[in-house]
Amino acid sequence: MNILLIVIIIAAFVGSILTFFSGFGLGTILVAVFTVFFAPELAIAMTAIVHLFNNVFKLFLTYKNVNRIILVRFGIPSILASFIGAIVLMKLGEVSAFHREYNLQKIIGLVFMMFALFELLTALKELKLSERYLTFGGIISGFFGGFSGHQGALRSAFLAKAGLSKEELIGTSVVIACFIDISRLIIYRSNIKWEFITDNKLVLFSAILSALCGAFLGNKFLKKTKLQSIQYLIFGFLFLFGFYLFIK
Repeated sequence: MNILLIVIIIAAFVGSILTFFSGFGLGTILVAVFTVFFAPELAIAMTAIVHLFNNVFKLFLTYKNVNRIILVRFGIPSILASFIGAIVLMKLGEVSAFHREYNLQKIIGLVFMMFALFELLTALKELKLSERYLTFGGIISGFFGGFSGHQGALRSAFLAKAGLSKEELIGTSVVIACFIDISRLIIYRSNIKWEFITDNKLVLFSAILSALCGAFLGNKFLKKTKLQSIQYLIFGFLFLFGFYLFIK
């Protein structure tokens, strides 16, 4: 088994488990790892595929806990904004080789650093946004979901004050994430040479299977486990990797 498969399997498994504690993790970790081996827009598209399969599986585990009111107020704006984010990503990916290397890569690096800081800095981590900003939160998280795959951290921040139980938060987030993944894949599908992705189907299959195992384990055994230190380590890595992309 080559190094790519080993790294992807571990990243997908750990990221999938983390989503049951914080509402995010899989996409954040996988998009960073895929970016090491593939162009940014391809890495994000491949992450979206794994993310969708994982969320569909989680949907069967959590669908009874969906809050329909929040789904409408937050989810619909989020889904619509994800189309815009995906279109922006694809447009940036269509530019010349020079701009692809020095612009899109730097932008993705900045996004990585921004979301890492969102979690690493105490003041930002403890920020809980008012329920009145749910629509705005849906737009922001949806846009970045389509653009870079980072949607869970912002979604969790906005939904934290929506009066949801832990189970409702997870269930509602999973449904929204499923629709965002579908919407952005529609855009990615029409702009990316999917032969390249199918050529790496073993990598994708391995990531999907590993993520499903992580989701099953997280839901069944580890809901009460605190992995805060691991989360800090992951977001520290994400910041350093984003910085590397920016200066590369």
